[in-house]
Amino acid sequence: MRYIDESLADGETIIQRGKWPGIFWFGAWAALIVLGIVVVGIFIFIGAAIKMKTTDFAVTNRRVILKRGWLNRHTQELSVESVEGVSLDQSIIARMFGYGRVVVTGTGDAVIAFPPMANPVGFRRAIEAARADCGGEVHLARDDRKAIERAAQANENEPVDEDVEEKAPRRKRHSSFIGLRSRR
Repeated sequence: MRYIDESLADGETIIQRGKWPGIFWFGAWAALIVLGIVVVGIFIFIGAAIKMKTTDFAVTNRRVILKRGWLNRHTQELSVESVEGVSLDQSIIARMFGYGRVVVTGTGDAVIAFPPMANPVGFRRAIEAARADCGGEVHLARDDRKAIERAAQANENEPVDEDVEEKAPRRKRHSSFIGLRSRR
């Protein structure tokens, strides 16, 4: 059973599962056939196959998940509510072969850069659909929410003075050349 299937919470369903583009498998097989005569091709094929078989990525109705690794597992998960943006990187070659990279940014410093995947536009649509289903709200950390509330209260309590520009004294500008004032 795959990691994402094992980690689903009650009521959580997979909207779309990412998969490697076929051109990457073709490249691995080509390396095996062309360079297989030399032992290097076998190692290139085995390395590519292990990487593609042990990387799992999906969008559920609650999370965006990227899992890498076989012996050492590394996961990146981001709740759908905290997704701020989704970008798609696709070169002209990638568009011709139907693959691309999706980068998801979340609140704070959270960034998930997915490996090249087949149908990246569908994956992006699935993330946007999951965001829309959750109401599209961004959930902030408790400290951030409190800081925003304090700033809003401070703005409400601050007196509004419409004549601020008229009361502020104007400073006389001195002529200068490259930061040095001319002597008079």
